[in-house]
Amino acid sequence: MKKSVAMLSLALLTLSPSAFAATCEAQAAEKKLAGAAKNSFVQKCEKDAAAALAAATATCEAQATEKKLAGAAKNSFTKKCIKDATGG
Repeated sequence: MKKSVAMLSLALLTLSPSAFAATCEAQAAEKKLAGAAKNSFVQKCEKDAAAALAAATATCEAQATEKKLAGAAKNSFTKKCIKDATGG
């Protein structure tokens, strides 16, 4: 059980950096940033997004435990909760 939640969390964290990069790059382009300003903005944006994902993951896993969910129900709930929390 813990292994499946850990795998789900790992999968979300593994897939998300590329999504963060694309979103942050798009925001930088929208703001017409270039050079060092763009690099700084993108790095901060990605760091903030990763922190938000980690917080959402912890919160959603706690909610699933509180609801006494297990197996596929817990995985499904956690995945949807994280998606809703991060707007993704």
